[in-house]
Amino acid sequence: MNRRAFISLLGGAAAAWPLAAGAQQGERVRRIGVLMNYASDDAEGQARLAAFHQGLQQLGWTVGRNVQIDYRWGAGNADRIRKFAAELVTLAPDVILSAGSPSVAALQQTTGTVPVVFVTVVDPVSSGFVDSLARPGGNITGFAVYEYSIGGKWLELLKEIAPGTTRAAVIRDAALTAGGGQLGVIQAVAPSVGAEVTPVNVRDAGEIERAITAFARSPNGGLIVTGSTLAGVHRDLIVTLAARHKLPAVYFARYFVVGGGLISYGPGLVDQYRDAAGYVDRILKGEKPADLPVQAPTKYELVINLKTAKTLGLQIPDKLLVAADEVIE
Repeated sequence: MNRRAFISLLGGAAAAWPLAAGAQQGERVRRIGVLMNYASDDAEGQARLAAFHQGLQQLGWTVGRNVQIDYRWGAGNADRIRKFAAELVTLAPDVILSAGSPSVAALQQTTGTVPVVFVTVVDPVSSGFVDSLARPGGNITGFAVYEYSIGGKWLELLKEIAPGTTRAAVIRDAALTAGGGQLGVIQAVAPSVGAEVTPVNVRDAGEIERAITAFARSPNGGLIVTGSTLAGVHRDLIVTLAARHKLPAVYFARYFVVGGGLISYGPGLVDQYRDAAGYVDRILKGEKPADLPVQAPTKYELVINLKTAKTLGLQIPDKLLVAADEVIE
């Protein structure tokens, strides 16, 4: 290359540098709000958000370059959740990721226009969040966790893993439509397996401890922990009480069993956050929540804690061990 051509090339490259820099600096930054149902230091909440961030990055969204994310942590407190829902809407985000029914309900009361993608919600139709699963119809869509029929499976698992159980305390959030729905299915199945059902509310730690302690005074009891934000927030207490009173317990999610619970059956909740990134991406690119059908889980996982079973003096049936997706020893 001669000297004149080299200088010409260098001049052209130099002229292109500011143009490229200007294009990057001028890239539109989109805004995402995140309303979480757990506390900011909750390890499960952090794991779920990590999956959401991973999903966004795989789709080309990078914090600080083309997206900004505003977080609020409700910690299962209804007043905080309502306050933070209002704060996020005031920030005028392009879309909000909402975890759990209480958070979705608060956002629904606050805005009818800002797009909302939910995760870990039971029965969004009966809760009034969407018109139907196929056609949500408004500014809200997302990922449901399971149908009420799973409640019957939880009771059957309890009887299978602890055949002597004749009484089941069902821990539920009575303030949620889903709380009554899950309890109703378990009550309907109970006579066929010879079990008596006692509902236990999860409004606060004191109520949970009093109810489980009173329930444990009679023999042949076990626990079923149905899906709710409050059950997740109080999971350490519930697992501790189950161990203290030697109650076999079936939980709706894996992280209870990782924390010392006996057995769980339900969808992978962390995966929902990764999937939710896909819906957030589509909304940021112009699609409307009303046109994005609510997704149901396609995979359920059975997790068993053998150490806890041994402590309770339970022999896990071979067919459950073979069917388990994960066995913690």
